Amino acid sequence: MKYSVNLKKRKKYDVVVVGGGTAGASAALSSARNGSKTFLVERLPFVGGTSTAVLDTFYGYYTPGKHSKKIVGGIPDEVVAGLKKWNSWLERPNTHGAGTAVTYNPEYLKVVWEELLTEAGVDILLNAQVVDVIATDDKHITGLVLAMKNGLEFVEADYFVDASGDADICHFVGFGYELAGVDEPAQTLTTTFKMVNVNIDKRYSIKKEEMFRLMEQAAESGQYKLPRRDGSDHITPVGNMTATIMTRLDSFDKDEAGNIINATDAGLLSTAEIEGRKQSMEYIKFLIDKVPGYEHASLSSFGYQIGIRETRRIYGLYRLTKEDVLSAKKFDDQIGVCGAPIEDHHGGQGTHWVYLPDGEVCGIPYRTLVPVDSTNLLVAGRCFSATHDAHASVRSMGQTMAMGQAAGLAISMAAKEKCSVKKVNVQGLRQALKDAGAVVDIEDENNG
Repeated sequence: MKYSVNLKKRKKYDVVVVGGGTAGASAALSSARNGSKTFLVERLPFVGGTSTAVLDTFYGYYTPGKHSKKIVGGIPDEVVAGLKKWNSWLERPNTHGAGTAVTYNPEYLKVVWEELLTEAGVDILLNAQVVDVIATDDKHITGLVLAMKNGLEFVEADYFVDASGDADICHFVGFGYELAGVDEPAQTLTTTFKMVNVNIDKRYSIKKEEMFRLMEQAAESGQYKLPRRDGSDHITPVGNMTATIMTRLDSFDKDEAGNIINATDAGLLSTAEIEGRKQSMEYIKFLIDKVPGYEHASLSSFGYQIGIRETRRIYGLYRLTKEDVLSAKKFDDQIGVCGAPIEDHHGGQGTHWVYLPDGEVCGIPYRTLVPVDSTNLLVAGRCFSATHDAHASVRSMGQTMAMGQAAGLAISMAAKEKCSVKKVNVQGLRQALKDAGAVVDIEDENNG
């Protein structure tokens, strides 16, 4: 695209990271700590992405099952240490047996992310997003066009990390990806909300099975519109407050021409945001009317935005599959591991869970972060290269942080060597990650 206006030009960087969620913040940290001048672009007014805008819990830190193992380290540990400083975290069992969860107050987490990034020397730009990419004919990226309140600006860099969640840079430059919803149904959207003045002891006088029975009974009465009947609530570090994952909204549709659209479409997303709050009110009414402990509870807040599970998944040098995950496959180039079950929030009732063998993990190959056509860009986070089923396991935030730490270090190594991202010394990357405390192989687990 050619622009008829003279865009304001920002200073040039070694590395630009787009998306300040768990993957992007970790990538920017890792890149800057390796000595690269790093710029982080985030569309929200705070860092953290889903970890601060939607949820209050990290999954993927531990394997589920009888013999729980801690399987992430490095930056994920630093984040938890920052939360501990504010006494704003707790560990709890996942409702559906997906392993020990780390729950926190997202307001403190915003500060933790910002402190880590600024201390590392990352330049942060909030309230801005990528709207176009400048690249050569062979798709070597030279710069990004950013949109913000005061107009469009241009930033140049030698290397880039796409941690936008939606593979925005890959989309604009023309790298291949699968649009979730085309080949198989995309995972649903969820509006989260929190309740205050909950009698916690009374609430947990009933178990999850009874909670699900009450949901089913309420929905069948016709008085409550509850599309999901196995939604969960959980305790938080704030007294008498619970957080929920209950609502369920379709994440894809067809436009007037019959083309699949999903949560990258502003119209669909706008409708879902409004409907999500409307649906939340049904669950709030149900909780207050039917669930012990909620008799005097009130709505505290909705998530800052709707929760999105998948939109675009790139085609990388390797594509992680369901068989890889469930067979706990290991890879020579793995940069992290995952033990989380396949957790498919499909349309209709229920959620599809498939678990790895007890205590086992699959590897996350470096190649899943490398788009096939890329020379100077890596991805990190939920847009990595995987099938729908594999993605439903490895998208957990513990793993997106691991991907981010690896991508940030790898992109900085490429910048220093002035080489293609396909030529990065992967064994050197793996050792550097280990030296930084990351868990690259299961024998490296750090239970500290």
